[in-house]
Amino acid sequence: MKIEGKVVLMKKNVLDFNDLKSSVLDRVYELIGKGVSLQLIKNEMRGKIGEPAYLEAWITTITPLHAGDSAYKVTFEWDEADGVPGAFIIKNFHHSQFYLKSLILECVPGIGRLHFVCNSWVYPAKHYNHDRIFFTNQSYLPCNTPEPLRKYREEELVILRGDGTGERKEWDRIYDYALYNDLGDPDKGPEQARPVLEGLQSTLTLEEEEPAGHLQRQVTNLNSVKQTILYPDSESRLPLYRVDIYVPRDERFGHLRVADFLGYAVKALVQLLVPEGTNIDSTPNEFDNIQDVTDLYEKGFKLPAGLRSTVRDYMPSETIRELLRTDGENLFRFPIPQVIKEDKLAWRTDEEFAREMLAGLNPVCICLLEEFPPTSKLDPDIYGDQNSQITREHIEEKLEGLTVEEALQNKKLFILDNHDITMTYLNRIHSNTSTKTYATRTFLFLKEDGTLKLLAIELSLPNQDGEHLGAVSKIYMPAEDGVEGSIWQLAKAYVGVVDTGIHQLISHWLHTHATMEPFIIATNRQLSVVHPINKLLHPHFKDTMNINALARQTLLNVGGALERTVFPGRYSVEISSTSYKNWVFTEQALPADLIKRGMAVPDETSDQKHGLRLTIEDYPYAVDGLEVWSAIETWVHKYCSLYYPSDELIQTDTELQLWWSEIVTVGHGDKKDEPWWPKMQTLKDLTLSCTTIIWVASALHAAINFGQYPYGGYLPNRPSISRRLIPEPGTPEHDELGLNPEKAFLKTITNQFQTVLGITLIEILSKHASDEVYLGQRDTADWTSDKEALKAFMEFGHELVQIENRIIERNEDKKLKNRYGPAKMPYTLLYPNTSDHSRIGGLTGRGIPNSVTI
Repeated sequence: MKIEGKVVLMKKNVLDFNDLKSSVLDRVYELIGKGVSLQLIKNEMRGKIGEPAYLEAWITTITPLHAGDSAYKVTFEWDEADGVPGAFIIKNFHHSQFYLKSLILECVPGIGRLHFVCNSWVYPAKHYNHDRIFFTNQSYLPCNTPEPLRKYREEELVILRGDGTGERKEWDRIYDYALYNDLGDPDKGPEQARPVLEGLQSTLTLEEEEPAGHLQRQVTNLNSVKQTILYPDSESRLPLYRVDIYVPRDERFGHLRVADFLGYAVKALVQLLVPEGTNIDSTPNEFDNIQDVTDLYEKGFKLPAGLRSTVRDYMPSETIRELLRTDGENLFRFPIPQVIKEDKLAWRTDEEFAREMLAGLNPVCICLLEEFPPTSKLDPDIYGDQNSQITREHIEEKLEGLTVEEALQNKKLFILDNHDITMTYLNRIHSNTSTKTYATRTFLFLKEDGTLKLLAIELSLPNQDGEHLGAVSKIYMPAEDGVEGSIWQLAKAYVGVVDTGIHQLISHWLHTHATMEPFIIATNRQLSVVHPINKLLHPHFKDTMNINALARQTLLNVGGALERTVFPGRYSVEISSTSYKNWVFTEQALPADLIKRGMAVPDETSDQKHGLRLTIEDYPYAVDGLEVWSAIETWVHKYCSLYYPSDELIQTDTELQLWWSEIVTVGHGDKKDEPWWPKMQTLKDLTLSCTTIIWVASALHAAINFGQYPYGGYLPNRPSISRRLIPEPGTPEHDELGLNPEKAFLKTITNQFQTVLGITLIEILSKHASDEVYLGQRDTADWTSDKEALKAFMEFGHELVQIENRIIERNEDKKLKNRYGPAKMPYTLLYPNTSDHSRIGGLTGRGIPNSVTI
């Protein structure tokens, strides 16, 4: 009998500019008998391979002008006695690669329609020393894999692991580990060197006083590691303009995301060049007043003529108009950040400042204050007395009639404490960067209306006579007028500077991007594509390795955008690495995180699935997040229960156990002896682990990432760098605090260039891609053939719709003041974006993508 099939693919010439040569050569190869063959693998007879069948009508099938799919017919000879095909081998004898999306077989005996979901680049066969194989969308545990397919399943995993040697080529699909040894450029001198982040063996000791933490990334190009005398373990860097860092080919961006990213990159380049070619106001590289900053969004500024002509030489005028948002006067404008859209001055209020700790871009750091005064965890033998110097006299009159002890007992006092992590680096930061800032503690009180009141800010510096002598601290109190009011605004700015750096380097980069990568590598190395847990997690890994590689190339590297826009400067990634020592996998679960920070307690009487009672009931990130967490957990539990009806199946699943062992002992090797790792022996272990992975990759990253421009796009609200300390009384700078407070404020935070660079960076980071796939969605409806799994996934999607509706209702409830605030800015970052019309890219400030894609 014959089995008819349809192959859907995307040609290379559709994706690359001016690649007509590949299209012509593929047709020539087709004419001389070098086509694309497919061979079905039988589920019977030890996996016997069928006769080759070739894609039909390649030459006559018209390739779309725009990027899109092409469908080809293929006809297989098949003996009904051979059973149901379980996989197929494809060989590409053309000149160029193509992106294979799927194979659908019709009228398969006993089955009907059979789907093979591929989603992989297939290069010409000459580049492979193995066959490219694809399996059906059926899930199998190792123990119930059909015997004829078992060897193909095992061989495919061996290929994906590689042997740890050789130079990586673009067609390779090898997943392996490497240290973060590619951030510096030591051949250019000590100033360009950065530590190799390898735990207890930090190669580049430089000035660090303690070893950096161990973070694993995808290996790039083994043959590019330079063996220099001083820095033998540092990997050489590609030129900054090169973005083709090796990641396995299927991990690289798709064509739509590449187009988005190139557009953003060109726009960023123009924005960075503008300050070099024109002055935004009369004072070079300085803002004179707040209106000068606001004019970046309202009035814009002219692009230099030379820059306009240079860009036009390389891009069509339609693209320039879209990317640069210029009008007939050649004015460039940034989008208006949401935080100043309704009220230009609300950001200055203490109420909005406090609210953003619960519903801003970094709502994951505020903690319940459980002791007064708070104490430091730093070693007193090294750092002296670092405990807080705040006293009850500073705050007790502002506690609505409560004593400090009563406020503590009633869980009314809260703290944003960035003191310890900052203090250990301040001397180095002040000596070797242009930053001048403080270690900060911010004290808050929960009022009866559910909002937070700012009580005091503690700013601390190392003792000038030696760190071992402890901190020199000063307590600042709220004030509105005169010099005291100006100093209070500066104190809040220093809190914002430090918290913005903590957000970018720890909450964002470390806790979502960097810690996810080892899970991605291990999943591809140890779990077959037909393993149900691979199918569960795979959409939550999309594009993460590629964006991480680009971040190492352009953001985290020596002299990169992050070093130039956050307060630690050259110590930025080192601070991330140091903080990794405190990373605990199980605490990345939202309920555990809230309990750890004192923001929630277990409550057996709760009618919520998560079983928690929030310390602050109107905590938008936590309220919305817990609903999303519970929906993910329910979906994961239902799904895993389908394949593991008993714990014994988990314990005897060889792939699953190797996967978890590699995550613990290799991917997060510094943590391998920690007692908190789930043992992966029960359904509860598996459910918690997978739920946590999905939560971090989707909802946590969405909450941390996509609010950057809405809140931080207006730099006075979230300054990222401070350039001087609070002026001493009797100095001209101190006098300016009373005479011209706006100018004094702007002289302290980021200058014009830093502001434009910072805005540009977070605008890019805050944009959803045009091909975004959101939580509760898949890029193909046929990702599995298991009807029960599809039913559970559909229920998950329906629950997310209900969650979104409830979030909308809460945002309309004026009693919930933290959801709206003085800025009149509803909390939308955890909208799942379940409706089809919401699938748009750009600065939406809402939506939970499946994975860390930007």
